[in-house]
Parts: sequence; C-alpha cells; structure tokens
Amino acid sequence: MSNAGNHPPKRILFVCVENSCRSQIAEAFARIHGAGLIEAHSAGSRPSGRVNPMAIKLMKERGYDLGSHISKSLDEIPAVEFDVAVTMGCGDACPNVRAHRREDWQIPDPKQMKPGEFQSVIQLIEEKVRALIASL
Repeated sequence: MSNAGNHPPKRILFVCVENSCRSQIAEAFARIHGAGLIEAHSAGSRPSGRVNPMAIKLMKERGYDLGSHISKSLDEIPAVEFDVAVTMGCGDACPNVRAHRREDWQIPDPKQMKPGEFQSVIQLIEEKVRALIASL
C-alpha cells in the first residue's frame, strides 16, 4: 500500500491491559496491512514489561518479528490525538485517550491458551485490523 495523495498516515492506538499479546499483535498487523497508510501504536494500562513469548513465536511463523517490540504504558505513547483508539476487551482497565473514534473489540486474552487456540485469536485480530483499515 502506498500513501495515496500524500495524506498523513492515520494514527491508530491499540490498548490492552498488559500490552504483551493482543495490542502488540494488532499493532503488528496494522503495520503489515497498513504500510504507508497507518501509524500504529500499542500500549497497556498496566504493562507487563515484556511481550508474550508465544505471541513472538507465532507471529514469527507469520514472518513478523514481534521480538523487536517492547511492552509500554499509556504514558509512553505520543501525546497526539489518534484517529482511532481500540481497546481489546479490557473494559474499565483501559482509560480513554484522545481519539476521533473509539472501538472496543471483545477479544479473549490468549496468554494462557494452547498454541492452536492462540492462533485463532491471532486470526481474529488480523481480520479485525484488516476491517478497521478498510474503514478508514
């Protein structure tokens, strides 16, 4: 994808509690499928300080190095107004950030799941990210 008409990229923030699985995976897919169109960020309301090893392994199988990501807090994201802020089913644990549009995706936390179930969550996140990008 290219940045058609040289419009600035759309800023998307993905938020979950620990910023170790769901939001990291969503950020990765936004970078993959929105290259040139999307500026993707992720953060956690209570970050774990590390990216989940199973998420790293399974995303590596898809050709994306999640091992280069770091788990970060909402205090560490750019102080900008996002085009879209997406919370990942964590309810009140994800405080609001400045955004034109908000979405809450009810996505189960895969951190304790077996690899096959974890893959299903990854697939769900990829589908939702693709749909979000198409809607922008």
